[in-house]
Amino acid sequence: MKVLIFSLAYFPKVGGAEIAIDEITKRIDDIEFHLVTLRFGKERRTEQLGNVTVHRVGWGPSYFAKILFVPLAALKAARLNRTLKFDGFWAMMSYMTFPIALMRLFGNKTPYLLTLQDGDPFERVFERPHIKPFLPLLRYGFKNATLVQTLSTYLVDWAHTLGYEGAVEVVPNGVDAKHFSRIVGSREEMRRSWQQHMSDVLLVSTSRAVTKNALDDVIRALKFLPSHVHFFNFGYGPDIVKLENLARSLGVLDRTHLMPHPGLETLPQYLQACDIFIRPSRSEGFGISFVEAMAAGLPVIATTEGGLSDFIFDKKTAFVVDRDSPKQIAEAVEYILSNPELSKKVIETARSMVFEKYDWQLIAKTMREKVFSRLFA
Repeated sequence: MKVLIFSLAYFPKVGGAEIAIDEITKRIDDIEFHLVTLRFGKERRTEQLGNVTVHRVGWGPSYFAKILFVPLAALKAARLNRTLKFDGFWAMMSYMTFPIALMRLFGNKTPYLLTLQDGDPFERVFERPHIKPFLPLLRYGFKNATLVQTLSTYLVDWAHTLGYEGAVEVVPNGVDAKHFSRIVGSREEMRRSWQQHMSDVLLVSTSRAVTKNALDDVIRALKFLPSHVHFFNFGYGPDIVKLENLARSLGVLDRTHLMPHPGLETLPQYLQACDIFIRPSRSEGFGISFVEAMAAGLPVIATTEGGLSDFIFDKKTAFVVDRDSPKQIAEAVEYILSNPELSKKVIETARSMVFEKYDWQLIAKTMREKVFSRLFA
């Protein structure tokens, strides 16, 4: 079987969706995967990455280049399909139905899977002024999908709202549970490299600096916490300067550390050097960073927005706060530190859940048996 994936970005530019493609495809050896993506820089036009043959079109990361990607991807896919004769297409995230819908309008009837991974609110994804003119084409893409798979029960309603009438398969993203749970390096040495003492309490997040991830609320919470409590975020984004300015205005810049993401290979060591994972999300499609932290053995502070409600349960797998509530965040930190036995129990329950439900090996098996088998039926 041959499947062509449509993804706006792919390695070396990666996020949760791109990691999911890599982790799933490398565990399925009876399907030949190809992928069409945007060429952001000087990457090769065609190369083999793992179990995926990558075909890059267009140029640069500009908004105009992303708009042009849609027709260019459709043309590239049509050319590839003439020789490779794909058994199915796979649209990774909502907007990737655009090139498939264009092909369908010109007569291509290849069955296709749509995976919903979106973490932004519904209004931002579908109701912004520059998206609304293209909404009929997007609805056409949703309506004619052979199968829709979502990361959470929260996203199931999105599929039906946009016109899909079939059954939706919920398959979450996963983690390499063994990788994140193994003890790596020295906690003390890592802290020393950050100029932090073992007595300091380190809050950690691995989040893009964007509004939905509410890192500003964590910074505001520092005002209600003792001076030995610090906040580390590993991950950049457009709001970095805004967050630094906020920390400066609140007088907590010396306790706010906004650093690059170290990559998945070394991320477990970074997490294990800290004390509490936190992301008080304003919206979330699923939230793989939470699952990574659970596997690494950290107590988690989170909201239950969006897809988080599938696995975030107060004082069972995590410690729940309301969105936009810095004072509650501070209280949750104090509660975790004051209740070590309960925190230990929550950590153990959450880690067991990750191994039982969210390991990539299980996720890939489910995708092959419950998703791709239906696509080819």
